[in-house]
Amino acid sequence: MIKSIRSAVSKHKAMTVGVLALQGDFQEHLDALRRFGAPSRAVRLPEDLDAVDRLIIPGGESTTIGKLLLLYGLMGPIRERAKKGMPLWGTCAGAILMAKRIANNTSGQPSLSLMDITARRNAFGRQLDSFETQLSIPMVSKRPFPVVFIRAPVLEDPGKNVDILASLPDGKIVAAREGNLLATCFHPELSASTAIHEYFLSL
Repeated sequence: MIKSIRSAVSKHKAMTVGVLALQGDFQEHLDALRRFGAPSRAVRLPEDLDAVDRLIIPGGESTTIGKLLLLYGLMGPIRERAKKGMPLWGTCAGAILMAKRIANNTSGQPSLSLMDITARRNAFGRQLDSFETQLSIPMVSKRPFPVVFIRAPVLEDPGKNVDILASLPDGKIVAAREGNLLATCFHPELSASTAIHEYFLSL
């Protein structure tokens, strides 16, 4: 599987990966993609979205990103592109925005509502409770790799078509995939590993 990921990444060098750049740590995602030579660009407007083949929604403030998606006219276009098969990856806040259900959504935040899963915000506590750990995802890498959790959500109640990619030792789901949709609760862009970015290009 790992060899096939490398092959797919090499084969699709012509693809352009978009990173939503309205708020959050989008620059770190762009830097990670460039480290292994993946063509990438920031997405801020609908015309930027038209120029990319897949999209990453970064970590940040999910409520703020949701409101900005509406303000800049991106909510509908992203939703439609994803429904038509565009690979879409949400990290941390991005995973929350992709979920069809948000367990503790007291603010009524805007959401893409694409992935048949429940996101529970701030499941590990506040900023001071952030942590780094080694995570094993056999579909992605032969070896465990470092990931960073910052005010991270967890994923719950996955639908029948959702594949769980990774859980913590206590059973909390932190990575899942449903077809062309990928959700991770951590920040892979803040570590030296590009394993999940390369996996995303293989979707």
